[in-house]
Amino acid sequence: MDEGYANLPTSHLLGSVPAVMQDDRKPDAGATSRLQEFPPAPGGNGGGYRPPGAPADGDIENQANWKGYFNVASYAPYFNVDTDVVVDRLISSVYPMDGFYRKIDVNPDMYGPLWITTTLVFMLAAFGNFATYLMQKKKNPDMWNFDVGYFSWAASVMYGYAIVVPAVFFFLFQYFGSRPNLVRFWCMWGYSLFVFIPASVLLLIPVEFLRWVIIALSGGASSWFIVLNLKDCTQGADMMVLIASAAVLQFALALFIKVFFFA
Repeated sequence: MDEGYANLPTSHLLGSVPAVMQDDRKPDAGATSRLQEFPPAPGGNGGGYRPPGAPADGDIENQANWKGYFNVASYAPYFNVDTDVVVDRLISSVYPMDGFYRKIDVNPDMYGPLWITTTLVFMLAAFGNFATYLMQKKKNPDMWNFDVGYFSWAASVMYGYAIVVPAVFFFLFQYFGSRPNLVRFWCMWGYSLFVFIPASVLLLIPVEFLRWVIIALSGGASSWFIVLNLKDCTQGADMMVLIASAAVLQFALALFIKVFFFA
């Protein structure tokens, strides 16, 4: 090194080149945004999904990537939910005026809907057979047999309803200009089935008139729950025809439960 440069102060040499400190480094905005996406964005570094705490309005920008809805990893955060949160939502599902949709707006879950539907399947299969026995034992108990087909029917109808119906209304609402969210629809419809769990216990009462009253009340409560929450999610949009259709379909499910499992 030249002697003249060797005698220069070290600070003078450093002053000609801006030093890059660790605190000045900023995270890549693209990488940060990819971590907030749901469904996972194609071509990202490992992808990522929108966490349940993300705002609802940002869900639309990535809905064109339909492959994300069929990626199991995309739904993992929606099963990470506390028991207290699930219990609070169960209570709100039987008290529709409690603002259920606002509760799931920032963090919808599918843990509750999954176990509600599974529990309802087993209860309909078991209690449906037991209710039939209670109604027939006075007439001819020797003619009664356990109907295993109740289980397959309960599983097909309940799981099919909880998955297909919210998805159909999601596409319909989107087609008519609303901005729905599929996971929130699944969450809402799943919790709407909770009222049928205590109803299935009460339907064991071997009095036909009371059974019809019970199923009418539970079906009406479940339909009203759907109506109120669909109004909240449409944010004043004119979707009354779709909302009324969803309510009728929900009440039809209640009638199916009574006629098929508790006849």
